[in-house]
Amino acid sequence: MEIFNVQKIYEGYNYPEEFLRIVDLNLVNLDFWYLMTREEVEIRIEGLKIRYAERSLIPFARRDDCDDIACFEVGKGNKVQIVHDFASAGYEQRKEYSCFWDWFKDAIEEMIQGEDQL
Repeated sequence: MEIFNVQKIYEGYNYPEEFLRIVDLNLVNLDFWYLMTREEVEIRIEGLKIRYAERSLIPFARRDDCDDIACFEVGKGNKVQIVHDFASAGYEQRKEYSCFWDWFKDAIEEMIQGEDQL
């Protein structure tokens, strides 16, 4: 999977190593969540800059069943922001994870729970 070159927009920003490892392992589809393609990120990041101009969000995954997206945010290290995209500015924030692995564990847990409901 080819990831979006985020330095085109946010010079000096580097993706967390944990995220790059997941991409290298091709763990891109987690049932409810899936990693966005380079093209999807490029389109979404331009919209986020308009909708939430005060934030520097870098989307990397989206839910299949709603407008929630998982993002890194410039200046917030490896934290993951869950944003309900297209919500009014100031009402978009759903959750914050302290690191990528915490988000990833929840995404895996949601996948397992979804299997239990089949």
